[in-house]
Amino acid sequence: MASIFIFPGQGSQAVGMGKDLYDNNADARAIFEEVDSALNQKLSNLIFNGPIEELTMTANVQPAIFAVSMAMLRVSGGITEDVKYVAGHSLGEYTALCATGAINVSDTAKLLRLRGDAMQRAVPAGKGAMAVIMGLEIDKVKEICEAAEKSMSADYFNVADVANDNCPGQVVISGGEQTILRAMEIAKEAGAKRAMLLPLSVPPHSRLMVPVAIEMQDALNKVEMKSPILPLISNKTTTPITDVNEIKEALVYQITHGVRWRETILGLPALGVTETIEVGPGAILTGMTPRIVPELSAKKLEI
Repeated sequence: MASIFIFPGQGSQAVGMGKDLYDNNADARAIFEEVDSALNQKLSNLIFNGPIEELTMTANVQPAIFAVSMAMLRVSGGITEDVKYVAGHSLGEYTALCATGAINVSDTAKLLRLRGDAMQRAVPAGKGAMAVIMGLEIDKVKEICEAAEKSMSADYFNVADVANDNCPGQVVISGGEQTILRAMEIAKEAGAKRAMLLPLSVPPHSRLMVPVAIEMQDALNKVEMKSPILPLISNKTTTPITDVNEIKEALVYQITHGVRWRETILGLPALGVTETIEVGPGAILTGMTPRIVPELSAKKLEI
C-alpha cells in the first residue's frame, strides 16, 4: 500500500489549533517556537488565543497553518516508508516541501509571511473577492468567468479566474469584486446549487496576483532549497516533480493560476497510491478525496 501526505491551505484554520500539541509535546513546541523566532512575532499566541479576525489575516494564517501542520508531522514521527509522495493545496505546497527537507522551517515561515503580505498589498481592500460555485463543473465555470468579464467595462480589476478546482461540483473563483459578483449571478442563472462569497478580500490564484509572483520569484531565488526526499505532486503540473528549479517555477506559477486539486487526486491511482493522509488542521482535503476518487482511502494523520 502506497500513501501520500497532503497538506491543507487557507480555510482550515481555527483558534486553538495545535494547542494540545504545544502543551504536551516538546517537539511540537520547538516547531512553534522556531516559527515565532523566524517571524519575530508571537504567532503561537495568536494561533492559540485569537482573535479569529487577526488569525485569518492572510499574512498570519499562512504561516499559522504551516506551523500547526509541521508540529503534527513532527509529533507523529515524520514521513514513514509507505509514504511515496507529498502534495499541498496552495500554501500547503510550502508545508509539503518543508516536510520533505527541501526548505527549512524558518525559511518556509518567512516565505509564507512574505507571500501573505504581498497578497494583501497587491489588491486594495474591497477590490478583490473569492466565491465558491457549487453544482457546476470546471469547464462551465470557466465559461461563466469569461462571460462575466465580457459583460463588465474594461478595468484593471475586471478579472474572474478559476482559483481552485477542488472536486466535482466545487470550484472557487477569484478576482475583482464586481466581476466575481457578476459571475455569481451568471452561475446561479446557469443552475449552480450555490454561489457564495468567501470571507477573504484577497483574490489569490488570479491574474491580480502578478505583483506577488514577482516578489515571490525574487525571494525563492534567494532561499536555499534542496531536492525533496519525496516527489511533490505539483499544483501546476499535477505530476511528480523533484527538480529544484522546476519546483520554484511551480511555486511562482501557482500564485497567478488555479490550484488543480481535483486533477491531482485523480492522478494518484496511476502512481500506485491507495491512501491519502491529511497532515494539518481540519479535514477539508480528506472530505474531498472520496468525491474525486471513491476507491482511495482518505484519513487524517494519527498523532
